[in-house]
Parts: sequence; structure tokens; C-alpha cells
Amino acid sequence: MRPLLVIDGDSLAHRAYHAMPKTVRLGCVVGFTNMLVRLWQAEEPRAVLVGWDSLFQPTYRTEAFAAYQSGRVFDDALVEQLDMLPQVVEAAGFGAAKAAGYEADDFLAAAVAGEEARGGTALVATSDRDAFQLASSQTTILQPVRGVSELARIGPAEVRERYGVDPEQVPDFIALRGDPSDKLPGAAGVGPKKAADVLREYGSLEAALDAGRFSAEAEDLRLYRRIAALDASAPLPPLPDQSPSWAEASSLVREWGLNALADRLAKLG
Repeated sequence: MRPLLVIDGDSLAHRAYHAMPKTVRLGCVVGFTNMLVRLWQAEEPRAVLVGWDSLFQPTYRTEAFAAYQSGRVFDDALVEQLDMLPQVVEAAGFGAAKAAGYEADDFLAAAVAGEEARGGTALVATSDRDAFQLASSQTTILQPVRGVSELARIGPAEVRERYGVDPEQVPDFIALRGDPSDKLPGAAGVGPKKAADVLREYGSLEAALDAGRFSAEAEDLRLYRRIAALDASAPLPPLPDQSPSWAEASSLVREWGLNALADRLAKLG
């Protein structure tokens, strides 16, 4: 059975934008589309879903914790191209998921849950280590190392090796350790090693709190865990087996003046 390929669109788009020379017109579109093609060719999935953030719209995370991801600044050129990329994905015949109140990671979680429930396997392409909580016997995380020319494959054993915890403990681990990129402070004086030690001893953040650990910070830590946990209830489009429509994607990017990219896609078609 071929896997479902689930892609964190914003994560790969940011990698593409910063990897491509700024002299390349619509470089993010070019780089992301090339990544999409290489992933399809390398993994031969039964279908592809790309999840997207809804930039500048509140989520339950920002409403619950005002500092969450605060201070992030995006180049205007990147924002413009982020709006274009779902069109490329859909023109290529793949699924795109985006909805107010949800982040790209939530769509990854929902897609993985659905695929595992039907007895399938999933591949999750993302640079965001929050997705390590999705690793299982049926789901492997593809973490780009150099663009997507090299991918680290992360399963439960690799999560335990890197963090010292099981995948299902990753939200507890993040809550305790904190996450500077998301502005989650974590527990005072707790780093990665201590966070892993606490979870090995108690099994979960909630069990540690019930035992009286971190009592002064208990409610904050519960909030941080809720923020770190991915929401598998995010709405998804249908995900039947797909055949790429590279010719349609070629026509779309040619309308944007990306003739070299259009030619590459046309050859695939």
C-alpha cells in the first residue's frame, strides 16, 4: 500500500523562499514546486495533502496565550507567494487544507489520524519538530536536511534518541522544556534533559502535576501542553488516490511568467 504524503506547506515554503536567490522571480513558488515534485517522485505516494497556516488570523493558541509566536515578521514577497502556492498544489491535482483557527500542523495531525485509522501509512514532510508527536509504526516524519535533496526519516526510535521521550510525550516535553520559536517559556529551570527525566519518572506532565511537581506553574504548563498538542479535528478535503495533473500546474505557472518551471512540469505530464 502506497503511503499518504502530508506536507507542512508553510514550513517548506519558508525553506524554499530563503534558499532561492532573491533575483529569481517568484523564487518561493519555483523552489516549493520543485520540492513538491521531488517528494512525489521519491516517495510515490497514493495521494498528497498540503496543510497551510492562516496567517494574520487568530487561532485558539493565540487567543489562549497572547505571546504565542509573537514578533514574527514576514517579507511582503513571501506573503504574496504563500497566497499563490495552494493554487499550484490544487492545479497539480493534490489536496490543500487551510481554515481559520487552524495551523498547518493541525491538518497534518488530522490526515495522519485518518490514514492510520484506515490501516494506511503516512509520511509527514516538515521542518517543525512539533510533528515528532505524530511518529508511529505507521507514520514517519521526513525532516529536510538540505532543501529536500536529503531527508532525515524520523520514527519513534529516532524521537526517543533525540528527545529521550516517546512520540506521545512530545507535547508534555515541549510544555516543560519550552519552545523559543513559539515563545513558550516552559517550566522555570527545566531544560531538555530534566524535561525528559520528569517524563520518564511520571509518564506524563499531568501525572507530574498530580504528584505535586511544578505546583506554582501547573496551570501555565497545562496551557503550554494544550498549545503544543496538534489538533486532529482540523477539517480536511477528501483524500482519494490521486494522479498528478502536471500539465494543469504547468499552465498555471506559465500564466505567472515562470516559463522554465512550466516546461519542467509539462515534461512530467
